[in-house]
Order: sequence, then C-alpha cells, then structure tokens
Amino acid sequence: MRTSELQRAVDDEFGRLGAVLLADQVLPGLDGRTGEQALADGVAPRDVWLALCEAQDVPASRRHGAGRRAPLR
Repeated sequence: MRTSELQRAVDDEFGRLGAVLLADQVLPGLDGRTGEQALADGVAPRDVWLALCEAQDVPASRRHGAGRRAPLR
C-alpha cells in the first residue's frame, strides 16, 4: 500500500473524519503514535491502515484491498 492508497482508503472509509483520525487518534497498534506520526517515523502505510482499522472496529471485509483504484477498462 502506498501513502496515496492509504489516504484514499481512509477517505472512503471515514469521510471527512479520516484526516482527523490520522492526525489525532493515538493508535495502540502503533506504539501510542498517531497515524501521521507513525508515517513520519517510517511505518508502512499498510500498517497504519490496519492499526486504524483495528482501533475503529472496521470489519475485516473492508480492510484488505482498500485504497486501490478500480482497474481501467
């Protein structure tokens, strides 16, 4: 997952609240850092996404493959 895919997945799942969650929510799965802090520290975007999903109880069915664009036809 790239950072742009993370942002797209966060926007799709959480709407306007997504930016606030990445900036302000301390995530236990990221050693008490916010998503933004973890990204700045070099944590993979996929790990940030999964930690945010865990903290927000996003169903597993919506976690994998999120953020990817539909194939061009």
